[in-house]
Amino acid sequence: MNRRKFLASASITAVLPMPTFAAEDIFRLRAEAVVQQLLPESDPATAMLGFNGSMPGPELRMRRGERVTIEVENGLDEGTAVHWHGIRLENQMDGVPMLTQNLINPSETLTYSFVPPDAGTYWYHSHYISYEQVARGMMGALIVEDETPPDVDQDITVLMSDWRMSEDGSLSDTFADRHSVAHGGYLGNVARAFLSSDQVRSGDRVRFRLINAATNRIFPLSISGVSGSVVALDGMALAEPRPLAELVLAPAQRADVIVDITGPVGFDMMTRQGAYRLADLAVSGSNTLRQPQPIAVLAAPDLQTPGEATQHLTLTMMGGAMGGRHDGDNIWAFNNVSDLQDDPFGSFERGETVRITLVNDTSFPHGIHLHGHHFYEVGADGALGDLRDTTLVDAGESRDIICVFDNPGRWLLHCHMLSHAVGGMRTWVNVA
Repeated sequence: MNRRKFLASASITAVLPMPTFAAEDIFRLRAEAVVQQLLPESDPATAMLGFNGSMPGPELRMRRGERVTIEVENGLDEGTAVHWHGIRLENQMDGVPMLTQNLINPSETLTYSFVPPDAGTYWYHSHYISYEQVARGMMGALIVEDETPPDVDQDITVLMSDWRMSEDGSLSDTFADRHSVAHGGYLGNVARAFLSSDQVRSGDRVRFRLINAATNRIFPLSISGVSGSVVALDGMALAEPRPLAELVLAPAQRADVIVDITGPVGFDMMTRQGAYRLADLAVSGSNTLRQPQPIAVLAAPDLQTPGEATQHLTLTMMGGAMGGRHDGDNIWAFNNVSDLQDDPFGSFERGETVRITLVNDTSFPHGIHLHGHHFYEVGADGALGDLRDTTLVDAGESRDIICVFDNPGRWLLHCHMLSHAVGGMRTWVNVA
């Protein structure tokens, strides 16, 4: 990253569009070309893609257990589709062309309708040539509100991403160059965090909803000026709040933290060269009414408890630069096979508990995302760990996950480093 450009970009007040609440449970999104000021005001603005005239798109807020309808109009000159990341929804609403839906062609509108079963922090993004459309800005936050919200003074969304830019403010169009795809992916030289509020008070208790919306970049994140706990990961409440330390968010992962404001708030990406500021949050005034109290546990998700695993499958990540050979016909592969095939990686009966061993036999980390479900990461001691929809597996490492496949349909399973996905690291499962 160019340190001067990075630090300069963070000096802009980056505020998300106002949250959108459904009018009669109907949201309307228009995918279209937009212009966003990513660099300081003295530098040129950037031509991008977005929704409803903004990048990121509007934050969608909805209620758990109540059906919502989202009309997506395609104002682009190419096809698109929208995926509601992390929502355990009906298969035909998942937003994956050629697997769950047809493309939304230019000037067409497609209506999505689903019932969000879990409160929490999610997001939406393009799922057609997503390595490019997401890199251009087709993303937004999706919040399913708690039936009983935690006692906080503010609920603030923090959406992070990065962009590869020239000094004239234009995006580099090398979204799928072979070198990037074979290595760490299309990584930006400018990064930002967009916040849904621009100030807090000293002494406030705040819920931050952190979303990594980057196409490939892993964010090791540090938050200064706060004291608190992690309360949820990938939308799923933790059984107990966890002490807040440095967070590592792979692309598509989320974390909810509840903190008390102790000073000026800064969001930093930690790198080998030091801390790079993503955003500042101004502190103005003091909250003299807030009394110290423990951070409460969020409501537990309503998921089926895993039974005895009836299948144990292995998914081996292969290929890339400095990686071993494989029999797939693309840069990356799962189990010697690149890209979507006619046959699924796994076929399961509805309600079946399955263990999958994820083996990273490559020189790069991968964030593996399963559509339509959450799964348990299995700890080194064999115990069930965190519930996730995306798990980060470092180079040369392995991780077991356990999933109850209780949502029928054809579900994508892929690396959410989107450069790796287009390079072949994607497959699917079938739940009957």
